Order: sequence, then structure tokens, then C-alpha cells
Amino acid sequence: MSAEEAAAAAAEVDPAIAELTNQIASLGTSIAEAKKAKQPKEEWDPLLQQMLALKLAYKEKTGSDYHAPAKKTESKKPKGENNQQASEKNAEKRRKKAEEKRLKEEKKRKQREERERREREKLEKLNAAAGADMSHVFGDAPMIQSKSKSEGGTGRWTKIGDLTKDLEGKEVLVRGFLHTSRGVGKGAFVLLRSSLYTVQCVAFESKDIPSAMIKFMTGTPSESIIDVQGTLTVPANPVEGATQSAVEIQVSKFHCVHKAVAAMPFQMEDACRPEAKETDVGAYNPEDHTSAEEGGRVGQENRLDHRWIDLRTPANQSIFRVQSMVCTLFREYLLSQGFIEIHTPKLLSGASEGGADVFTLDYFGKPACLCMSPQLHKQMAAACGGFERVFEIGPVFRAENSNTRRHLCEFTGLDLEMAISEHYDEVLDVIGDLFVHIFDGLKEKLGPELERVREQHPFEDLQYLKKTLKIDYATGCKLLREAGVEQGDYDDLSTENEKKLGDIVKAKYGTDFYIMDKYPLAVRPFYTMPDPNNPKLSNSYDIFIRGQEILSGAQRVHEPSLIEERAKAWGIDVNTIASYIDSFRNGALPHGGGGIGLERVVMLYLGLPNIRKSSMFPRDPRRLAP
Repeated sequence: MSAEEAAAAAAEVDPAIAELTNQIASLGTSIAEAKKAKQPKEEWDPLLQQMLALKLAYKEKTGSDYHAPAKKTESKKPKGENNQQASEKNAEKRRKKAEEKRLKEEKKRKQREERERREREKLEKLNAAAGADMSHVFGDAPMIQSKSKSEGGTGRWTKIGDLTKDLEGKEVLVRGFLHTSRGVGKGAFVLLRSSLYTVQCVAFESKDIPSAMIKFMTGTPSESIIDVQGTLTVPANPVEGATQSAVEIQVSKFHCVHKAVAAMPFQMEDACRPEAKETDVGAYNPEDHTSAEEGGRVGQENRLDHRWIDLRTPANQSIFRVQSMVCTLFREYLLSQGFIEIHTPKLLSGASEGGADVFTLDYFGKPACLCMSPQLHKQMAAACGGFERVFEIGPVFRAENSNTRRHLCEFTGLDLEMAISEHYDEVLDVIGDLFVHIFDGLKEKLGPELERVREQHPFEDLQYLKKTLKIDYATGCKLLREAGVEQGDYDDLSTENEKKLGDIVKAKYGTDFYIMDKYPLAVRPFYTMPDPNNPKLSNSYDIFIRGQEILSGAQRVHEPSLIEERAKAWGIDVNTIASYIDSFRNGALPHGGGGIGLERVVMLYLGLPNIRKSSMFPRDPRRLAP
């Protein structure tokens, strides 16, 4: 007989031992219930100490340690073969799948709880700071409802980008997004961000800075809008992580202008991380870019779902400043060359170019569509309306179900059209000089912005010639064949072959930017002028950046009978474009022009891998919001 069995037998004979056993068991039950109810240890610890003392008394009387009696288990009857469930192999698969689902849900739950915990902690800190009335020093500022104006007006605020050593010792007031905040001992370090620029703001507990203010500074949610007032100083060492690294603000006042109350879908530090290298051609599947990516980077779709936050990154601030400058330089150069800016309708009764890829709509009971090009109207204005040189910057709509890295369903078109005197090379000369003006202007005016883009999206500077390179289509095809690529002189170029040709041209001529002329007539729109020397060719051209097309243009047909002939060859009902053809019956200047995709120009100039990065609120076949 074992010691445990002997003790149990003794308990049956000795009433004192039996009483000890009952007391120990009762205390054990009470402790278990307290733990299950998640009571603090302080409440059930006395019961534990009492139980341990009884166990010692039990050992003195019986000579062995106390062991709780084993629970009796009932044996289960084996199931019959007829009631057997699915095979062990299928059961194991189901168990594995269920476990994977459980782990995934558990991970999501923990992440949600962690976000909620952080928000609770911040709110607790804010509540803790609500002690004495120090609203003149720190706290939530009243809502700005344009109730009144201060004496200094907007001149009271200094832009963060203007904070330099020249202002050392000056009292400054700045406003920006709360990028990061951290507490160190009795101090607070805050990084404030405005557009491209950041500055560090520092405060330490003192007679003028209460501890509640330190708690408020470190407890205010990130991305809240903050006003900071203080003295600008020059630290002994440059401030890492701040663009204004030579200075910092010694905070005297800290007010929250607008508090960020919603949990962040991603952290700004993650959204600013350098991007991994990607291809800039091929298909784009949003489902492959929904979750967080390797290295803590934010997925593209998550960025676009919360674009209003994503736009705050220095790289995106810079990308859209580049986009704005492209438009400015485009307009600036063309105005200097005698062009005027026009605005054409975007609601049409038929397809802009006789194509099928248009968004249709009901126009008071009549069929209509969104304009897929201002082509016909800019021709009417320049050649028929007598304006001679016109340009437009406006939206273009394409109902193409193209889920690629370079296509959008709505983009901004930079269009130009001009009368020519004798040869469409006159148009090519203007376009070539136009782009050189744009490229020179971007380098001259946006040096800091280009570097901020490069920090997150590394790219090589665009190589271009002051006199733009021009080759004909046949020469381009020949260069491809010499490189071992199959390409016919009258076959359309694939995207892959365009990219390869771009590499060949750069290696041979030292430029990322060039014009290719004399395209096959069969691959151009109906209004393209045929080549007078070869009926299989046309007076048309494309312009390329880094091996991708950014402009398509041509000399236009201005003879009504030839327009009708070409339209019929394309299978277009001339009745649907009757007003367009009629506009050439009363005299029309010979003319040509082109259409440029703004987003694609910016994408390729900056070497971005996806056109969605250069569209502020992109519209593709799967995205219609935000």
C-alpha cells in the first residue's frame, strides 16, 4: 500500500484527519472560485495561507503530503463503425483549417485590443491633466469658428519651413500635425509637421511648465493639430529625424486646435518608410496590396482607402507639388509661345474619337457620354475657330477595364493644338522645347521636393537632350530587331517592346526622353493625316519617358471628304460626328497637336512604380472612393 493510500485509510478511521481533509478541500474550492472570478490576489491570499498551514498539520498526523482525491472518470463507450465520422485525414485537415482561422482571429483581436488600450491610455493622460485652470498655457483650444480676429492676424504664425538659425532667441508660434510625442523623465519631446517640414519641440517640468502640461503633450493623440509657442534655440547637436535639424522650440504654450479622435489605420512612421523596388509595368491586383507589407511598410490599397492621411507624408506632399509644377510650366511655356487656354465640354452626344471605351449616361432622355478626349473641340477652336494655338488642362475619361500599373479611368489631360504653316515638324519642335522647359523648371524650382520623393521612392535623374531626339517608327523597329526582339515595321508596339526600346535608345543616345515619328496608319485614330509618301504610314508620333508613352499626337486631317473617308474606314457612322466634319467645310487651317497624360508624366519623371501614386484620388476599374 502506498503512503497516499495509507493516509486515506487513516482518514476513514481518525475523525481529526477526516476533518483536516474536509477543511483543505473546502479552502481549495474557495480559492479556485476566487481565481475564476478574477479577484485580486490580496482577497484570496489569506485562504491560501490557511490551507498551507492545514496541509502541514495533515502531514504531521499522517506522515505524507496531502493529495486531493482523484476524480472518477466514466469510460466512454466506443462508437460503432456505422457512427464513425469522416476519415482521419479529412478530420485533420478540418482541425488544421479551424486552428489557422482561430489564430488569425486571435491576432486581429489582440491588435484591436492593443489599439483600444493605447487610445484609453492617451485619454486617461488627458483627463489626468485636467486639473487647475492652465488653459492659457496648455489644453484644448476653442473651436475656430471665425468668431474674431487677433491683432497680429496670420502674421503671428511662422511656417515650420522658415525656422532657421537666423531666428535664434525669437519667440515663435507654429501650427502643424503632431507627428510623434514621447516623455523622458519630467520632459516631453514633440515632433511637429507641416507639409514637408518638421521641427522638434521640447518642454521640461518647471515653475512655468506644470507636470499636467507634460502629460497633456505626451498624451495628445498623434496627427492632432497643434499650436506651439516658444523660444527658438540652437541645440548643441543637430536634431535627428527633423528637417529643421539646426533648431528646436523651447515650449512655453501648447494647445490642441483639433484632436484626432479616430484610431489611425496605420502609423505615419510606417507610411514614410522607403518603398521596396517594384516594376512599373504589368497587371495590378489590389488584393495583393491590401495588408501591411514586408518591413512594416503600408500596403498600397490601405494607403488609398485612407488617402487623406497618406497624402500627409513628405513624399506625397512632394509628388503633388511636382504635379502642380508640371501644369504651371506647361501653361507658362505655351502662353509664351502665343497659345491661349480653352475649356471644352466633357459631356458629348457621341464617343470623342469614335471609340467604344466611353462612360455612357442619359442626357435628358438622349444618349450621351463622358469625354474621352478634347480632341475634336480643340481642333474646332484652333483650325476652324481661328484661335490657331490653343491648350487645355482638364479631366479625361476612359472606360477601359485595364487593371495595370499605368492606366486610370479618369486622368488629367494636358492637350495642345496648333496651326502649321507647311510641315507638322513645327508641332514637334514646340512639344520638344515644351518638355525641356518642364524638365529644366522642375530641377530648378523643386530641388528639395525631388529629394523628399527620392528618400521614399529612390529614382535616377531623368536624362534628356536639349535638342530632343527624334527617330522614325521604322528605325525603332530596326533597333529592336538588332537587339534580337521580333518586331514588324507595320505592327503595333507592345508595352514590353516599348520598354526595351527605351533601354536601347538610352544606351545608344544617352536620353530617357525621345520622340518616335511616322507610325503605321492602321494603329492611329481616324482623324490622323496619312503619310503622302507611304499610304501605310501616317504623320503621327508618340513621345516617351523611360520607355513608356506619355504623349500621342499627329497632324490632323482638315479636308472634310478625307475625314469622312477615314471615319468610314474605321467603321464610324459619320452621322455621329456630323458637327465635327461640318466644322471643316467653311475653311480650316492645317494643324496638329497632341494629348499628354499628366499623371503618367509625373509617374515616369519620378520613377514611380504605379500611376496610383501620382493620382491624388485615383479612379481605376475597381476604385470609385474616396
